[in-house]
Amino acid sequence: MSLPAVPRQSAPAAEPLLRDLVGAILRRERRRQDRTLQDVAATARVSTAYLSEVERGRKEASSEVLAAVCGALGLALLDLVARAHAELAVARARARGEARVLDLTAGPSAAVRPLGPVGGRTAGPAADVVVLAA
Repeated sequence: MSLPAVPRQSAPAAEPLLRDLVGAILRRERRRQDRTLQDVAATARVSTAYLSEVERGRKEASSEVLAAVCGALGLALLDLVARAHAELAVARARARGEARVLDLTAGPSAAVRPLGPVGGRTAGPAADVVVLAA
């Protein structure tokens, strides 16, 4: 006697790891400032190798290290957390097929537009997250 077939559901998209998000944010900020790993690491009093691993999401930095690196970058810890929150919100919206963006660089006539097909469908008017890009 065989059991009835159960329809297979696709696995939900995994949320990005916080260490990956934080590392990417720190790396973008460092590069935006046109600073080297060595410079930021020395100012934050951490090793260059360790900062590199944090930026690549290989290491989970302590709150003390994050505060030191943020301080070296002139970035408030609150801003780091806020950026990570925003990126997590975008990832969640994309996984749900809800992400939309308001392009502020397009001037006053900018319109909210879908990011495009997400998960096989395009975000519709029910989207609950708007990403501001300037």
